[in-house]
Amino acid sequence: MVDDALRSRARPVPVPGVPEVVLPTADDVMALWLDTEASAGSPQPPPFWGFPWAGGQVLARHVLDHPDLVAGARVVDVGCGSGLLAVAAALAGAQAVLALDVDPLAVAAARWSADLNDVAVEVRRTDVLTEPGAVAGADVVLVGDLFYERATAQALLPLLQEQAARGALVLVGDPGRAHLPAAAFVEVARHDVPVVATLEERDVRSTAVLRLRAGGGEAQPSGSSSIGVAQVPR
Repeated sequence: MVDDALRSRARPVPVPGVPEVVLPTADDVMALWLDTEASAGSPQPPPFWGFPWAGGQVLARHVLDHPDLVAGARVVDVGCGSGLLAVAAALAGAQAVLALDVDPLAVAAARWSADLNDVAVEVRRTDVLTEPGAVAGADVVLVGDLFYERATAQALLPLLQEQAARGALVLVGDPGRAHLPAAAFVEVARHDVPVVATLEERDVRSTAVLRLRAGGGEAQPSGSSSIGVAQVPR
């Protein structure tokens, strides 16, 4: 059961670019951020579980549009937030889905999301940077918008490269964050994605679906479109 604290901070809302999925979403992101800082008694990072980030939206859209990528596969959603990618993978026919996050509220939100969307997702409170074995055995690793901070990006890339080297498909959704190691990836698709203007300083961001290179090769031309801009909740 989702605790009262989570229910008081978010409500189920269809994802703007992925309306097939309903997620716990904050009505006021900045108020939620202030609330989490007040509860913690210290400065806190943004409550990443409180709204769907651009990278998660674009990758969830890609997975649902190309279910063959995950159908019958063991999928891990790294840094799951409220579980958008995990839910999308389950809806697309994944055999087993594991969602991982370090934030206990994100874990609660992801479990709520699985219930809201009537899918089976295992959710664990885990830091893959200190417990990389949590990702071992995945056929597909999904990462939505995690290259926003240098230390995290530098620690995450080797973990993902290890998974790709053993044969896992590693897909990342990213709107051009400052610490994305772009040369390590091949762009496979791109969409314009609705975002939270108070955080992104714009209403829409061009966001890429990226595949981690397993052994070099040239990037292929990507498709470009717009997903659900008109569907942003008001």
